[in-house]
Amino acid sequence: MRIRLLGPVELRTGADGFTTPPGAQRRAVLALLALRLERVVPVDDFYELLWGEWPPASARAALQGHVAVLRKALAGSPFVLHTRSPGYLLTGPADEVDALRFEALAGLAAEHAARRDRGAGKANGEDDTDGTDGTDDLAIGLLEQALRLWRGRALADLPDTAPRRAVVDQLVQARTRALITWAGLRLRQGSGAAAVPVLEQTVRADGLREEVVALLVRCLHQAGRPADALAAYHRARGLLDRDLGIPPGPALQAALAEVLAGDGDSRPAPPRSGAARPAPAAPAPGRPDPPARATPRQLPRRPVDFVGRTAEWEWLDRVCGPDRTEGRPALVVGPAGAGKSATVAAWAHRVATGFPDGRLFADLRGFDPAGPADPTELLGRFLHALGVPASDVPADRAGRAALYRARTHGRRLLVVLDNALDAGQVTDLLPGGALCATVVTSRGSLEDLLVTEGAALLRLGALPDSDALRLLERSLTPARVQAEPAAAARLAELCDRLPLALRTAVARLAARPDWAIADLVAELADERTRLAALEADGVPGMSDALELTHRHLSPSAALLFTLLAAHPGREVDALACAALLGGEPAASRDALGELTAHHVLTETAPGRYGRSELVRLFGSQLLAEHPDGLQRLGTERLLDYYLEAVRRFGEHLEPGQDGYGERAHPPAALPQAVGARGGLDWFRAEESAIRALVTTAAGTDPPRAWRLAMSASALYYGSSRFSDWLECLRAGEHAAEACGDRIGTALLRGVLANALLGLERRQEAAEAARKALAGTSPGDGYPHIRALVSLAMAVAMLGNTAEATRLAATASALAGECGDPRQLSYALGYQAGVSLLAGDPESALRQAREARDLLPDHPAATIHLWSMLTEAHAMQTLGGHEAVELAWHRVLAACEEAGQLHMRAIAEQSFAAFLLARGREPEAVGRLRSALDRFRSHAHLAGSASELTTVVEESLNLRTGQRS
Repeated sequence: MRIRLLGPVELRTGADGFTTPPGAQRRAVLALLALRLERVVPVDDFYELLWGEWPPASARAALQGHVAVLRKALAGSPFVLHTRSPGYLLTGPADEVDALRFEALAGLAAEHAARRDRGAGKANGEDDTDGTDGTDDLAIGLLEQALRLWRGRALADLPDTAPRRAVVDQLVQARTRALITWAGLRLRQGSGAAAVPVLEQTVRADGLREEVVALLVRCLHQAGRPADALAAYHRARGLLDRDLGIPPGPALQAALAEVLAGDGDSRPAPPRSGAARPAPAAPAPGRPDPPARATPRQLPRRPVDFVGRTAEWEWLDRVCGPDRTEGRPALVVGPAGAGKSATVAAWAHRVATGFPDGRLFADLRGFDPAGPADPTELLGRFLHALGVPASDVPADRAGRAALYRARTHGRRLLVVLDNALDAGQVTDLLPGGALCATVVTSRGSLEDLLVTEGAALLRLGALPDSDALRLLERSLTPARVQAEPAAAARLAELCDRLPLALRTAVARLAARPDWAIADLVAELADERTRLAALEADGVPGMSDALELTHRHLSPSAALLFTLLAAHPGREVDALACAALLGGEPAASRDALGELTAHHVLTETAPGRYGRSELVRLFGSQLLAEHPDGLQRLGTERLLDYYLEAVRRFGEHLEPGQDGYGERAHPPAALPQAVGARGGLDWFRAEESAIRALVTTAAGTDPPRAWRLAMSASALYYGSSRFSDWLECLRAGEHAAEACGDRIGTALLRGVLANALLGLERRQEAAEAARKALAGTSPGDGYPHIRALVSLAMAVAMLGNTAEATRLAATASALAGECGDPRQLSYALGYQAGVSLLAGDPESALRQAREARDLLPDHPAATIHLWSMLTEAHAMQTLGGHEAVELAWHRVLAACEEAGQLHMRAIAEQSFAAFLLARGREPEAVGRLRSALDRFRSHAHLAGSASELTTVVEESLNLRTGQRS
């Protein structure tokens, strides 16, 4: 024998005996080639054997390396390893491979046994039980040669993948068939005693093979050991009851009947491969059939290192625990990797004793690549576990379901249905009667089950921070986690606090004891490789789990999943999704519903959907696998959608702004919001995505990038997001420069000056405005006017009011010549502010009122509100207290109505100053505190908070001093 597989994999290439090829994967390659001797083995079959369904990127290189080493090892042997498309081929003598030699010997023995049976049947009914032709002896000898080839568990030292387990099961079944045939022949010859040692060894290894146990009982009885035969029977009965919750089957019952009848001379014909079980023998007189008592105990193994989910367990206790008050099923749903199965399994073990009639469990394999489990088959398994003989199980699903409901009615059973695909797979597996409790887990929402069965729903999400850290401590030891608390917290965050991702990370750290947690955190910080880093050898990771979900999506939902990678936000709205798909909102609604049902997305608010970072990164992988055109198309559609949306909402704040050309991908629908406040609310929710899009597109689609930055500026100012605005504008400026757009660059620099002024960075603002002005000429119209007014305000705030007055007057004159009242209003509003800073309140008041009068239909426009603010200041300087107070109230109301937080805070502060000057300190302090609260409640306003705090404190001190 040259290649041995029936035990550890071994190879003999010379006269020095057998050696074990180094490396479990290399041994697996040799085993698969030998088992398929003279047949080409496709590369994919090697991948599946070595790594299961998730081969690494380096799989081909690793396989080629194993083949190269095996070629050298086989040199000089009768075996030759060839490369043959689509894989590899091993040629050589079959009788030099122990598994193939076993197969040949067992097959030859079966032929002799069959020939002997045919000869006995032709003898006119005469039973040639002695086997005088020697056929039985020949078959026994062949089978004993075959069985001696086994040295232990087949393929004992190969990677534990599903294909390896399937091959081992096939080999073990072949050995069991040979053993049953051999023992049956021995029994027929009257030499059953010779089979007892081998049968006892086999039963010790696996006591649930009833045919083998039945033969052991018969052989012990034939050997004159009835007490040992009865003991073997009762051991098997106890094992079947404990592990499967079922009574002995017909073969064991027939063997017991023979022992109890004392019929030691009967020689039953040996069972043959593939033959049906013999019918049970009639029981001895006065001895009734054993009762069909069945208490199934089918829960999977208790999860190790389980932490948290206390609130979820309490919910399960209420809904389907032993002391529940209602009888509806519980449905536990959640995204891939959230630990649904582990949560339910751990809970089920905790409450198992509260269900004395047993526990039934089925993995419905809803998202398995091989397809979901068949409910008809599962019903048969459940009925068998409940004590229903195979002969009494109906063939059809409806009949089995009816019998299952009848058998479970009145029992206190716990039924766990794990990993369901849909409600149709579950319905017939729900037990009958209110005493049974059922828990169903699924990645889908299974809404039909909520409607038809009244199921109670529990959504399982990520672990809380504390539980995520406990999981790390339990798996890595508390000392290792507590030594790096910040790194451990960051690791949990990068894993989205999902148990599957955390356990995979733990596995990588456990395999690398020299690594610090920070080392893995640094690797995971790279978004491009994070999902790949969250994989462990031979263990499905988050990518694998998400891939299984992706496979079950409809084409439109799968496409949206992929295109969403072009959206940089943590949240996305339904209309942006419709734009990505390039269709009407109704067309994307079903796709969004499907992604939500499979927990790829979470609906955070009506029409808004969130996703985890790992889901976003998996979508990026999907998009990267498509041709470049899809990614470009998705990004262009998204940019065009936001360009149109910000233009629509920006019109409330800056009427008449440029649309910057036609859209190549005009969106079919845009958000509907009421007024300026509604538009600003929409923008606050979308701002981070818009800023990220501008930043990303600056390098890939600069024309759209700078236009989006410019179009969004009015909304940035209105929502008072100055720091974010500055970042967006910088990216837009680079984009405009990259595509050589002079006007775009000048516009962005002018707006950049305004953002810098909002952040009190006046010198930088003046420099940006001068660059904007240098890039334009009076013939450019609005871009030149905008640069003039931006520079005028900057230099005025720096104290150079003379230059500021000149620049502002020039801007207003140019605006008047262009004939557009909106541009003139814009220039006059800024001129009014400059006049006020220059100490000319009369001109400021006139210019501000003129600016307001030019925009009667746009009360929420920023320049309109700015002019109202300037007007009130000018009136306060000029006197007339009652009119001034009324003006301040009008400004405050208008800013509140428009939703402009920054301007409202400035107005509150200015009005407070007016009240203090009038000696109304209590009212002034109230206004100041209101303004301070507004500044402090928004990070982008915090830059003005210190100055305002000083004002409030001085006011408070003033009041205290007056009272004393």
